[in-house]
Amino acid sequence: MGINKKYLLIHLFYLCVTEEDIDEFNIHVSRYRPEELTKLTKITKFNKKEIQLIYRGFKQECPTGMVDEDSFKHIFSQFFPQGDASQYAQYVFNTIKRNQTGKISFEDFLAILSKVSRGSVQEKLHWIFGLYDLNKDGVITKKEMQDVVHSIYSMLGRHTDPQVDDQSAKDHVDRIFHLIDKNNDGNVTLDELIEWCSRDEGILQSLDTLDTVL
Repeated sequence: MGINKKYLLIHLFYLCVTEEDIDEFNIHVSRYRPEELTKLTKITKFNKKEIQLIYRGFKQECPTGMVDEDSFKHIFSQFFPQGDASQYAQYVFNTIKRNQTGKISFEDFLAILSKVSRGSVQEKLHWIFGLYDLNKDGVITKKEMQDVVHSIYSMLGRHTDPQVDDQSAKDHVDRIFHLIDKNNDGNVTLDELIEWCSRDEGILQSLDTLDTVL
């Protein structure tokens, strides 16, 4: 569901730090004591040094330890200065947000990053489905797909090849929606999405290598 059926996967906060930061890193916040680290390694697919590295990047961007939607959008905009990333960032934020505060904690972020970057194909597709299911009713409508595709085209800006506009996003969704919507009921279910993606070797390879996301 995107340019060549692929969309960019954002590795947030890995880009905020360098490898030499790992050995210099010390955790100063009491709630991330070593025993907490051990717990995080058990519930994610990261080891202790990786979690320390990610946490350093997280704290650099979010000194308070929590991220609200506006801050999240600002972070995204730094990676995509050539376009408008605000709408796509909002959609991604809503897949991570876990509580009623409207903010993302480090644990929230780490859990999603683990699933998207280290999870199984099924776990990644579950996350992708949640991204497109904007109203969280268990199905993806054509309008929802158009909205997400449009937000990605807006984010990529002039770097899309070929150049695209609002009509391009609509035309793209029109071409593929009926291919995924196997029973033609106007909605895409999780099973339909998984089945369609499973037939496309390019998508599976992208999910496996973390180059792109639907």
